[in-house]
Amino acid sequence: MGVRMKFLVIQPKFEKNIVQLESELRNNPSVDVLIFPEGYLNENVEQACILAKNYNKILIGGHRRLNDSPKDRAIIINRSGDIVLDRIKYSQTTFKSVEGLMIGHILCDELVKQGVKNEDISAIDLIVHPIGVGMFSEEQFDEWINEAKKIAVTYKSMIIGTSHADGSFRGSDVSIPIAYCFDENGDAIFVSKNDVRTRMLDIQTKTVSFPQLINQ
Repeated sequence: MGVRMKFLVIQPKFEKNIVQLESELRNNPSVDVLIFPEGYLNENVEQACILAKNYNKILIGGHRRLNDSPKDRAIIINRSGDIVLDRIKYSQTTFKSVEGLMIGHILCDELVKQGVKNEDISAIDLIVHPIGVGMFSEEQFDEWINEAKKIAVTYKSMIIGTSHADGSFRGSDVSIPIAYCFDENGDAIFVSKNDVRTRMLDIQTKTVSFPQLINQ
């Protein structure tokens, strides 16, 4: 990757609005891209576009259209507040060039159900993996981390994933928040289990810092 960009990887709690997103944007002016979980935006896409433009940031994550089936969608919003990717879950993986980075976008259990579903896999720089809720077992956590690592190696691409800080799958009494980043060689830059701190990642130097604590 010749491009240098700072990514903020957040693990917000579920909320009807996007107060946590705006707080992270306000408190981290040096970042270029903010990555958030599947479904976090809910129906607040228009507000997210306004925030992206006002704060001059790229937003990558997921939102919902309740009348769709499935309702979850992948979304990328550029610094001008324009939606440059809006893909329904379980459809073909879409790649977008965003300020010099070729970015792929997979949603939650697409990781294990279909992986990267596109025959044109040339020159992928980054795969973003917004996850809905936490893992419902230690076994699932290990399975998803291992699958993400395989994808990084297969496509020679960095991959970043993040879930909400709360929520459980189909009423499970276990919810393990997850976030991770592997480089193009499959080496872990960070793997987070039950640690919902915001992480700032400089993708050129591959360094991680913790700009602030969230969900206190």
